[in-house]
Formats: sequence, structure tokens, C-alpha cells
Amino acid sequence: MNILNIMWAGGAPFASIHKVHQQILSQASPSAVVKTWLLQGQGAECGADVGEVREWRLSSARLKGRHFWRLAKPFMQARFRQALVESDARLVLLDGVGVARTLLPVLKKLAHIRAVVIFHGSARLNAGDQALFQSLPASRLTLVAVSATLADSLTSDLQMPVTPLRSAFDPMAFRAELFTREQARTRLGLPQGAPVMGAVGRLVSEKGFGYLLDAFAAVRVNRPDLRLVIIGEGSKRAALQQRIEALGLSDSVLLTGHLTEAAQLYRAFDWIAIPSLEEGLGLVMQEAVMAGVPVLCSDLDVFSEQLGSAGWYAPVNDTKAWSEAIDRAFRASSQAINAEQYRMLAPDEAWSSFSQAARALFS
Repeated sequence: MNILNIMWAGGAPFASIHKVHQQILSQASPSAVVKTWLLQGQGAECGADVGEVREWRLSSARLKGRHFWRLAKPFMQARFRQALVESDARLVLLDGVGVARTLLPVLKKLAHIRAVVIFHGSARLNAGDQALFQSLPASRLTLVAVSATLADSLTSDLQMPVTPLRSAFDPMAFRAELFTREQARTRLGLPQGAPVMGAVGRLVSEKGFGYLLDAFAAVRVNRPDLRLVIIGEGSKRAALQQRIEALGLSDSVLLTGHLTEAAQLYRAFDWIAIPSLEEGLGLVMQEAVMAGVPVLCSDLDVFSEQLGSAGWYAPVNDTKAWSEAIDRAFRASSQAINAEQYRMLAPDEAWSSFSQAARALFS
């Protein structure tokens, strides 16, 4: 079976989304031929093995049919239709609602192709989305969300079933690639004995790194040896760097930018902070716990869904609560906390369940 994996874009900011699609595609039959389309290009930085890549290099305005491009939309759809037919695909994976809006109108007319739409986070749905999804029969369209929390929310919004497929990793394969603590700290230029909190993610507002810096600054008044490393790239990098300098944290906070080996570096940290304002799943949480590093995260349903009573939570966007939580974290037994978080996350069972559910998408 030929499978077409259609993504909005590549590049470092979308690496985690590509990682999810890669995990799903890993469960396809070994004989399946997988190819990927990037509607906006940047295939060299996908960060995941997603088969042969075609870059369409279309602008956001053109894909969304804005302004003049509304008139050109039929021509773009005709190009997509021809390419879909030539691909001989029998199944397409669509990256979220944006890609679905672009491709489903074309796929409606290609009865031999089945579509799976994968939602990675909260979607800004409009009045036409429900009608679009309902325009294909259930036998040809499956809606999937990367967590039960997200699936429940979308099911309520769309008034149609959305299947939860909680993304997971093969824990043995993941741990086999990890650097040792010494190797990871050397790679990041960190002192071997210093207490270090890590954070990983796109440098965008919804990740909450701005108020994390404020909370960290408050803790460091009484813990001057504490360090913070934020791995990731994004539109808020300059603003975060300015905030670091304004708070006098230049000697204790490191913004590394995008690192291709980010998933191998978790053992450099004593704790991982995830101060997200919203989150579809939180792959960073899973990776950290599997690496043996405890997690302090926002009190979002998507995290409590996975960590339950073992989670260490702090209120979203509450600087004082976060500073107190960070201080408590570095006074606690990180090894014992991680052991309990690992037990609750149950990565081996999660991987087995994920693999079974992902294989069902291809049947």
C-alpha cells in the first residue's frame, strides 16, 4: 500500500509534529511505500524519517486562499488532484485542520483514497469545518487526536467521533540513544556538579517560557548556583534573550537554539520544566520521564491524564507558584519522584497500546 504523509511545513519548529507522524508511520506494513509532502517546504529540517519528501513551497496565503489566491484556488486543487492520482496512494495522513481544509475538498472526489486527519493541539475550528469532515463517509475519513483530553474536546466541538491515539515512544529504543549525564553536560557546556533545570520546546508564547524566566529569577535569589537551559527555536527568541538580560540571568540561563540531538540530552538535567499555557500532548514530558528525569509541569488536563497523582504541577502563568514549586523540586528526591512518574506513565504499556492503535489505522 502506498501511503502519503501530508504536512503543513518542515523545519525545526515542527520537529515534534514530524516525530509523531514518524511514530505512527513506523507501524505501517514493512512493504508500504511512504512519501511525504511538505506544503510549505523545508524538507531538509524535518528531523524525522518520513520517506521521500516533496516540497510544494506554497505560501500560507496561497494555501488558505487569501486575497488574489482565492481566484487561483481551483488551479492549486487541480495540481493536488493530479499529484494524488500519480502517487497511487491509498491512504493519506493529514497534519491537522489546516492541511485538512486544503486537501479534503480534493480527496472527496478521489474515492479510492482514505484519509486520516491527525490533530496535534487545540484547533481553531470554523463553521465550515464540521460540514467538510461530514462530507466524507466514515469509511473514508478518520479523525485522530494525540491525547484523550484533546479527543474529547474535539468530539464536543465537531459533534462527531475523534479517536484518541496517545502518542508514545519505544522506551528501549529511546533510552539506547541517550547520552550519559556527563556526555550531555559536556555537550551543553554545563558544570558536572551544578543543579540544572531544563526546558525543551518551540520559543513561542504558548510554551510559557517568559514567566518561567521570571519564576527562575525569583528562586535564584536564594539559590545562586541554579542554572536553566532552554532548548528550542522560535519567534520569541529575541524577546526571551532580552528578558534574560533584563533579569540579570545571562550567566545562569542558556538559550541553545534548535539542537538536532535534543532528545538525547535529557540526562544533563536534574528536572525538566514544562510551563505550557496549552498543550496537545507534551512529548517532552514523555521523553524526560523515560530518560530518568522528573518533570514539573503546568496543571493542564493533558498532563494529569498521563502522570496522575505522580505529577508535580504548578498553575499556568502563576510566577509565584512556579518559583515555589521549583524551589521545592530541588529540595526533593528527584530519583524517587521520577520512579513514581515512570510508573504512572507506564511507557512500555503505552507503547504497546499506541502500536496496536496505529496499526489499526492502516488496516
